[in-house]
Amino acid sequence: MVARAVITVRQERLGKELRKLRERAGLSLREAARATGINEGRLSNTEMGRFGVSAERVRFLAAYYKAGDATLVDALAGMATERVHGWWEEYRGLLWRGFLDLAALEHHTLYVRSFEIVDMPGLLQSAEFVRALYAGSPSEMSEEQQELRVEFRLRRQAVLDRDDFVCDVVIHEAALRIRKADRGVAGRQLLHLLEQSERPQVSVRVVPFDRDGFRNSSPILLLDGPVPQLDTVLLDAPHGGAFLDAEAQLVTYRRRIAEVQKAALGVVESRDFIHDLARQL
Repeated sequence: MVARAVITVRQERLGKELRKLRERAGLSLREAARATGINEGRLSNTEMGRFGVSAERVRFLAAYYKAGDATLVDALAGMATERVHGWWEEYRGLLWRGFLDLAALEHHTLYVRSFEIVDMPGLLQSAEFVRALYAGSPSEMSEEQQELRVEFRLRRQAVLDRDDFVCDVVIHEAALRIRKADRGVAGRQLLHLLEQSERPQVSVRVVPFDRDGFRNSSPILLLDGPVPQLDTVLLDAPHGGAFLDAEAQLVTYRRRIAEVQKAALGVVESRDFIHDLARQL
């Protein structure tokens, strides 16, 4: 079998989850290979996402590892059968891999929760605002590269048209007040945010400056998997972002999301708050 030239975050995740099942069974890679009759190199490459794996083999390995969570095994088998090349693959080699992985995760999730402290949520940015962001970027991008990024971000927003997709956003007042574009663009972005918040599947809440004891200072994006064990967190980082999926990390960031949601104003109060800010511009 030829190894994949490109490994997506979901392919990598499937392999990682198979490795977790093996390790929970107390088996080394060599022991598992000998017992199942699968070549050790192939099993290793499968766990690293380099080789594909069938749903039947996922179930075979899960049964041998005595994995008792049927819903998790079903979800992993489902990931193994994915053969869809999404629209984001059109940008492979043109944009950073993390952009494509995020679009793929959004495509496969039903529920996104996020907290933004200095930025507008990407799924809720207007075309005008996105163009202003890239035009004002300190990096030296050509107009063609800027437009490619704008196009990609706007295509991501198609998930909001799905009836089964939920976008639950908490935004700190700082993100609403920081002007990353001129006054007119900033004001229209706030109105766009209000318009998007009226969608039945979109919830926007605000954490105002005057909330006592608010200590969360990092943006968080939590994408639900088909089962909680397959949730993914995206954190902003200087190199472009980091995807986290360790159990302890998921517990930590679920708790942090719950904390910011508790600190936020209600949906109606938040709309009034954003509307008042828009009128000031």
